Amino acid sequence: MRFAADLANRALASEGWAHDRLAPHAGRTFRIAVGPARAVFLIEADGRLAASEAAPDLSIEIDPLRLPTLLADPSRWSEIVRAEGDEALGSTLAALAPTFPWFVERLLARAVGPIAGQQLADAGRRLLSLPEYAAQRITESVTRYVGDEARLAVRTVEARDFGAEVAELAAKVDALAVRVDALAR
Repeated sequence: MRFAADLANRALASEGWAHDRLAPHAGRTFRIAVGPARAVFLIEADGRLAASEAAPDLSIEIDPLRLPTLLADPSRWSEIVRAEGDEALGSTLAALAPTFPWFVERLLARAVGPIAGQQLADAGRRLLSLPEYAAQRITESVTRYVGDEARLAVRTVEARDFGAEVAELAAKVDALAVRVDALAR
């Protein structure tokens, strides 16, 4: 958990405004749970984060299958994240979430340069959004297939009527065959 707090603090190191947003919540704790992975953070007086073992004031749960979507588009926080507890702290974290890509872009820019960093961040966002994109396309395809097949499917009443018409036609053909045989004799 200490690693997660250190990573978050490094990302926020040059973001004084983010520390200013977190500082009013000093002494509050929040837990982030992504599947079985859990980390509890304490907000310190200066807005930095520290690992904590205390009971959380706010619990944030993210479905691991939706995490890539959230990382690709943090503005979808309210539809992906389930938060219970301190509403004011939850609102602050929700307001900070859309700025996460900026932190990543800045870190990448420092590591590989501004242009390459931007390109890597964009590529990362596209890769992270790929599972949701694929799921949407598959859902649309299956829905379209089922709809098309349903129109082609024969209902029970139609099948019975068709069977009756075939039986009637077969009886008429047999009767015609008998008449033709009688004429041939």
